[in-house]
Amino acid sequence: MTTTSETSLEALPDARRTQILSAAIDVIMERGFPETRIADVSERAGVSPALVIYYFKTKDRLLAEAMRQAEEGWYAEMTRQTGRIPTAAGRLEEVVSMTCLPAVPGSVEEPWALWLDLWGQALRNDEVRRVREESDERFRETIRQIVRDGMGAGEFQEVSVDDFAVGFTALLDGLAIQIVLGDPVVDAQRAFELAISVAARQLGFVPSDRRVRKRAGRR
Repeated sequence: MTTTSETSLEALPDARRTQILSAAIDVIMERGFPETRIADVSERAGVSPALVIYYFKTKDRLLAEAMRQAEEGWYAEMTRQTGRIPTAAGRLEEVVSMTCLPAVPGSVEEPWALWLDLWGQALRNDEVRRVREESDERFRETIRQIVRDGMGAGEFQEVSVDDFAVGFTALLDGLAIQIVLGDPVVDAQRAFELAISVAARQLGFVPSDRRVRKRAGRR
């Protein structure tokens, strides 16, 4: 029989690992990945640099795992938000909102800031590249499932589900880069409306008249 103290000890490594990853997210957000040191993360987490290295081995792996943790939080929130929406069109609109619109006006959401660093490292690091590929495929599958649901319910016209998912997620990624970089032509609201307009034309649905949204973030 496992005692309470034994359970606590077994859970400690996972809790400490999460603590380090949360600290890494904060530091990378503030300084950018190239300027982030293992020592900075360990200081923020309140642990030794040796412990950070024990769990993650390299700074690149720390970035990859921080990205995974940030994404898990985003998908958990997306599941909560879309689970309350009865239509596929409404769920798609919510995902676009969570991709393009910051929860706090003018802010940069954690996952997007991390993505900019992840993309840069993925060019030269196989481990980071694999995380990027896994994450992109997860996002495409999210869109595929919504489109399948919409076609099955008669909300969307027949399209190539995979072609739409690949093209639409690439569009969202491109728009999000403009938002994060503060492009004066493509702000968050315009990006949201452009993406919904493209989806509505390709899938054959009428978008809602909601134009001012309150939430978001990706990915």
